[in-house]
Amino acid sequence: MQTTFPRLMLEHATARPDAAALREKSYGIWQTTSWAQLAMLVRQMACGLAEAGLRRDDHVVVVGDNRPRLYASMLAVQSLGGVPIPLYQDAASTEFVFPINNAEVAFAVVENQEQVDKLLEIRPQCPQLEHIWYDDPRGLRKYSEPGLESMDALIETGAARAHRDAGFFDAEVGKARPQDVAAMFFTSGTTGNPKGVVHTHFSLLDRAAAGKAFDRLTSAEEVLAYMPPAWIGQNIFSYAQWLACGYVVNCPESAATVTIDLKEVGPTYYFAPPRIFEGLLTTVMIRMEDASALKRRLFHACMDVARRVGPALLDGKPVSAIDRLKWTLGDWAIFGPLRNSLGFSRVRVAYTAGEAIGPDLFTFYRSIGVNLKQLYGSTETAVFVCLQPDHEARADTVGVPVQGVEIRLADSGEILVKSPGLLKEYYKNPAATAEVLSADGWYHTGDAGFLDAGGHLKIIDRYKDVGRIMGGPHDGAMFAPKYVENKLKFFPYVKEAVAFGDKRDRVCAFVNIDMEAVGNWAEKRNLGYAGYTDLAAKPEVYDLIRDCVEKVNADLAADALLAGSQITRFLILHKELDADDGEMTRTRKVKRGFISDKYSVLVDALYGGRTEQFIETAVKFEDGRTGSVSATLKIVDARTFPAMKKAA
Repeated sequence: MQTTFPRLMLEHATARPDAAALREKSYGIWQTTSWAQLAMLVRQMACGLAEAGLRRDDHVVVVGDNRPRLYASMLAVQSLGGVPIPLYQDAASTEFVFPINNAEVAFAVVENQEQVDKLLEIRPQCPQLEHIWYDDPRGLRKYSEPGLESMDALIETGAARAHRDAGFFDAEVGKARPQDVAAMFFTSGTTGNPKGVVHTHFSLLDRAAAGKAFDRLTSAEEVLAYMPPAWIGQNIFSYAQWLACGYVVNCPESAATVTIDLKEVGPTYYFAPPRIFEGLLTTVMIRMEDASALKRRLFHACMDVARRVGPALLDGKPVSAIDRLKWTLGDWAIFGPLRNSLGFSRVRVAYTAGEAIGPDLFTFYRSIGVNLKQLYGSTETAVFVCLQPDHEARADTVGVPVQGVEIRLADSGEILVKSPGLLKEYYKNPAATAEVLSADGWYHTGDAGFLDAGGHLKIIDRYKDVGRIMGGPHDGAMFAPKYVENKLKFFPYVKEAVAFGDKRDRVCAFVNIDMEAVGNWAEKRNLGYAGYTDLAAKPEVYDLIRDCVEKVNADLAADALLAGSQITRFLILHKELDADDGEMTRTRKVKRGFISDKYSVLVDALYGGRTEQFIETAVKFEDGRTGSVSATLKIVDARTFPAMKKAA
């Protein structure tokens, strides 16, 4: 798409000035910002930023939840040729230091007092950070730090500049070119410091347009923006595609009200990682367990029909008149009210990405009439590499290459991508750039996979994580830790898992239980517990998780390639893995190497044949305090199964 973000915004404001661009729920009431109002706000903010000294190619960090004025600030920065850098709002202050210093950031736009406090705390380490503007003034009335101002003050200054110099803003917008840098996204940094992924207006908008064409998106779509704006997935769906399509983006009041807001908005276009869909389904199943026996029987009877008929209906396959009637009755009694309760009654297209989604979970949503599909992409590819077409959605693939994308498999099995949406570079890191971008334009994804006979891409694991079992009965067998971990996480009782086995004679694993699902399971059985650590240590919970592990093993045994990845021993961790403790990224990907080092005593106990091991772990609380959690963890064996022989 040969344009820029600010130009698209101005085009919408000219063509549809009174149409809704953004909505924000404030104090329980939805407030609407029209395209014309947005254009005026962006104009004033841009002029205010120029008065503060922002110049072309300067970097500005933006930190907060999805808020209309934060979106406007990104457009204002881009209007001046600057580069917005969204950062994760739930990150600890120390996590901001590297991006701010690496990008030499002097300007910051943040949501509220929490983010202001973080930036003020690290200011001694980032002396170039001169200006900080905040959106929400609550709690900040008595702050008197140099360079700290409200967004209202910025807008007021900008309005005066815009009045004095009426042509300034339009002239600045006119200078921008599609190949100019539009934004920078810092990767989650599973190993070492995060890398700044540099994208142009063209790369982001081209992929947004490709997704728009693929799913026939229009300005009539409604989107709920509730994931972190620093995540490229949320940024593409609620920023790049928002401007490419001109649809309405709705911003929830808070994280606590997302479920309610989802029902009120009734989005037509929805995007979430699997854990969100898992959480919604877990809530449904917990409520169903509390229902009367009659309602439970009706629900399960209808779901039996749904699993058999629903996906076929969505895929456009022939269904008998009797089955169609049964599903229609189920839709009237169960599926329709359930979609409405989840907030999916108007969803036309729903996508999940970021991690593998369990087949049962995927089938459940498609069974009840939600057009849930998968996509494949990354920060470096501006998300849209592969998408699943309507009528071709499957749990075991991530779709077909979308318009403009070429896929090639290296001899090693690594997936290579050529696309108009590729990153320009890693900021100030030519070595890393050269490592992933070949001279002839192929991007090394780091993922291992293959294209099936139908042209759909299948992902096995991260290429660098695929290892080999060494020694034992499965010597030389492939070990794909993420594949194993995802199979475990398909069970509602397992929240996270970490598998070990590369260059070892067998596979062992750590498990994090899902507190809500296992807690509800325990309460139904009158099992009392004092908290996560106590619940995780219950013998009954170990039996529950062992059953999950052994079902995974039986599944792996059916795959001759991965039969050696069966889990022989496991333990349930005494604490939940947490990004604040450095164990996960902000996008909730486990840092396997870090965890292996941090819990080496547990890894050694697993492989040393011990039946229990004492561990004490330092933890960081949300308010910044530190403490420790200790426990003696049980280590148990799991049954494994002989590999099934391939049919002749």
